[in-house]
Amino acid sequence: DPIISIRCSNYSVALWWAVFSLPLMLYVPEPAATAQQDCLWAGIKSSLSELRHTLIHMRQMRPVWLFLLAYWLYIDGVNTVIRMAVDYGAALGFSNNDLIAALLLTQFIGFPATIAFGWLGQRLGAKNGIFVAIAVYLIIILWASQMQQVYEFYALAVAIALVQGGIQALSRSYYSRLIPLQRTAEFYGFYNMLGKFAAVLGPVMMGAAAFMLGDSRYSILVLAVFFVLGGWLLSKVNEPTQKNKH
Repeated sequence: DPIISIRCSNYSVALWWAVFSLPLMLYVPEPAATAQQDCLWAGIKSSLSELRHTLIHMRQMRPVWLFLLAYWLYIDGVNTVIRMAVDYGAALGFSNNDLIAALLLTQFIGFPATIAFGWLGQRLGAKNGIFVAIAVYLIIILWASQMQQVYEFYALAVAIALVQGGIQALSRSYYSRLIPLQRTAEFYGFYNMLGKFAAVLGPVMMGAAAFMLGDSRYSILVLAVFFVLGGWLLSKVNEPTQKNKH
């Protein structure tokens, strides 16, 4: 029963969170609250002030903001593929069992594939590894637009699993080489915040394309724009020397 399978998957996620939250709750001490932390408005003002200073500093570092723009584009494509895969498969008429099985297949393959992609990044370099992942995603998009059979959906799930975790891991690795060491926390905070806004334009553009074309099959092609533009901007990023980085 698909309903029972979905409920069981939700229970497994809840159990996963509970188990892996225990080390944090049991062994990581909570810092004492200060007077400023106790005041909500003061905390908001402090956060906005830090964000403004981060943006001012970031504006002076061309490789950083150029990479962030590239990252925002191609990771929007990545996240859209993740979030819209089930809806896209359902629109093509695939059963719920096939959709769930494909998602599980992606998760099981994704973990070892991410480790393997890290090795690839060490051999080729993080930037070149990201280019490889972008190329694979472009092939996936083109293939998905012509997909007819359910076995192709499984094959695409495997292909996505091979690069999904890798492009995320290598992006973080490459970003670490661009940012100043003494500002790692605030720059990664901005990086993570930017990632939360990814997968906004992608679903909107897919929906608009499906509405205008009258066929969900070709709507996925609009995601190629995100990967092409993201890859092009990434090619313009020059990694700073250690002297300039500081």
